[in-house]
Amino acid sequence: MNPLTTDPQKIVIFGESQLASLAHFYLTHDSPHEVAAFTVDAAYRKADTYEDLPLVDFERVTDAYPPEDYCMFLPVSFKRMSHLRREKYEAAKAKGYRLISYVSSKATTWPGLDVGENCFIFEDNTIQPFVKIGDNCVLWSGNHIGHHTTIGSHVFVTSQVVISGACTIHDHAFFGVNATVRDETIVGEATLVGMGALITRDTEPYSIHLGAKGKIARGKSVELDSISHKSGG
Repeated sequence: MNPLTTDPQKIVIFGESQLASLAHFYLTHDSPHEVAAFTVDAAYRKADTYEDLPLVDFERVTDAYPPEDYCMFLPVSFKRMSHLRREKYEAAKAKGYRLISYVSSKATTWPGLDVGENCFIFEDNTIQPFVKIGDNCVLWSGNHIGHHTTIGSHVFVTSQVVISGACTIHDHAFFGVNATVRDETIVGEATLVGMGALITRDTEPYSIHLGAKGKIARGKSVELDSISHKSGG
């Protein structure tokens, strides 16, 4: 199944967070799909419903919502450089679910856009021709993705980020609000680009870049327990 299918599907959303609430809103008002239920790990389930729909344990979701009849969408946060979202993405795939992607009708796109599974692309993104986006990515509102750019999987782009033409963004990269990447730049795996950072040269995997001059901070991005919400998203 094409993750950008326009054929109506019945969807189970993972989570009971603000992201899950947003996913429910967007899919209800700007997609052909019907949200049927929510699911979350049993240890975190606090009620039987969410957004007036059933909320079930992820461990037993296939009993009530079999993957033969339902698709799944997992709008999970960027914690641990999106490794948590990757774990849940892979767990849903292992259960046999097909994963849809959502691209806002208010995003600017062109024919031939290549988007993988479980991507969440908000309004006002400008995605130029010949862009490829991998699986399990989030592009919050208002970004510019330049022509011939390739974005890997499990990447989180917050808001007002400029990724110039012909860039290569490797898996698990994170971009804070107003970050800018020069054209033809390679951003290494799990690079953390902080709010307002300017990237003018290739980055090393797991590196941390902060401030307008792209200062390289000590440590590895994946060693951070979480990224401050002040970075955006």
